[in-house]
Amino acid sequence: MSNMDTSKEKRRSILQFFFDKGKNASQAAEIVNSVYGPDTVTVNHAQFWFRRFRSGNYDVKDAPRCGRPIVENVDKIMKIVESDRHASTNSIAQELKIAQKTVWNHLKKAGYTKKFDVWVPHELTKKDLLDRISICESLLNRNKIDPFLKRMVIADEKWITYSNVKRKWEWSNDSELIQTVSKPGLKAKKVLLCVWWDWQGIIHYELLPYGQILNTDLYCQQLDRLKEAIAQKRPDLVNSSGIVFHLDYTRPHTSIVTRQKLRELGWEVILHPPYSPDLAPSDYHLFLSMANYLGGEEMASREACENRLTQFFANKDKVFYEGGVMMLPLQWQKVIEQDGEYLTQIG
Repeated sequence: MSNMDTSKEKRRSILQFFFDKGKNASQAAEIVNSVYGPDTVTVNHAQFWFRRFRSGNYDVKDAPRCGRPIVENVDKIMKIVESDRHASTNSIAQELKIAQKTVWNHLKKAGYTKKFDVWVPHELTKKDLLDRISICESLLNRNKIDPFLKRMVIADEKWITYSNVKRKWEWSNDSELIQTVSKPGLKAKKVLLCVWWDWQGIIHYELLPYGQILNTDLYCQQLDRLKEAIAQKRPDLVNSSGIVFHLDYTRPHTSIVTRQKLRELGWEVILHPPYSPDLAPSDYHLFLSMANYLGGEEMASREACENRLTQFFANKDKVFYEGGVMMLPLQWQKVIEQDGEYLTQIG
């Protein structure tokens, strides 16, 4: 039954059925994908619809409206956010040719906010909070018994825009957000950075060609290139008691093919709770510093982007990278002390 075709309305109705049955979003997505095939419904998408159901909105149809249907807009916005956790409301608005305020309102109604430049649910569910506490306790206890941070390789991606205008965010009142906006209809040029690093520095990175996105096949090819880079730059890791791989829950990372590839490489994937940029060194450390470095930059080409990134990585010494990784136990401890809630400060 893996090749069955399911309409959007049917998928939403199935999710509503499992919501009524008392299942959580992750369980519902797993069941749907086991019947209709992998990636029929992502966990993020299921969680979005479960939040709608909890708010009392059980409408699963795309009602005809003037212009783009609201549900269609929401679906497309959420699809972009799922594929690019760092997407700005401005870039989403330009891509979909809708008002930036519309994007902001949809994300706000869906319960999303930005933490460390990453879209996450504004209010974590009880299960999310318990998962964060449980995983942090597990990692903290393991690291005390068998320190593994110096065996950890961190994987992540971030879109790099050619134009990096420094924007100032401020609230004028409860409903209006003031932000500098680019010319309407202008689609920002950007390229995807894929980077792998550890406590000693950058191991490998790739800046994809303009217009190319990451998929499972490409990611598995990148893992082979990463293996070669580790052998050259970190031979001690190859001969150690095993590489611990840190990655988040974006689709190319969690596909069955990717998981199988990581098993073939013999790399252990460390536990990481979803919606937790405050526990991801790339988000709370590397990418924040990178954004400050590139702030105000106007780059004419992909090559210019790559040159600036090369300079950024080279200008950071071992102390910088080590600080970002070795901060993790403190982050885990704080999450436990704050009952799973997001951290408002780093370190």
